[in-house]
Amino acid sequence: MVALRPYAWLCGTVGAVLVLIGLVLFVSFFAYHAPNSQPAIPTGPVGFYFVAFAGCALVGWGGSLLATARRPAAGRSIGSVTAFALVLMALYRLAAWVVGDYYAFAGEVLRVEAALFLLLALAFLWLRPAGVVAEVS
Repeated sequence: MVALRPYAWLCGTVGAVLVLIGLVLFVSFFAYHAPNSQPAIPTGPVGFYFVAFAGCALVGWGGSLLATARRPAAGRSIGSVTAFALVLMALYRLAAWVVGDYYAFAGEVLRVEAALFLLLALAFLWLRPAGVVAEVS
């Protein structure tokens, strides 16, 4: 069980961060519609609809990582799928950085985020528990 602690810690930490960010995104939908609100990101009503949707998805993703932190040996596939999602997140940030329009908005943050997501993906793959072979009777 000691060998699973780093994986459980990684799943728990990332899961808690995702739930927190998801809740903030979800609440931002309602904050946008409050009278005299000044949104931090000027996306308009359709943009905040998708922001809230992303928030709900992040709560679900983070919740599955939190559940995996409780039983890391049972959540090997959650770490693999999380690593895949993190690689996708890094790829679109690098593509946005190359396009240039997003660089004017975010600057070097896009490359820093991409590197962080790739490092997290590597950690999820490296620390995941060994596969368990089930016997077929």
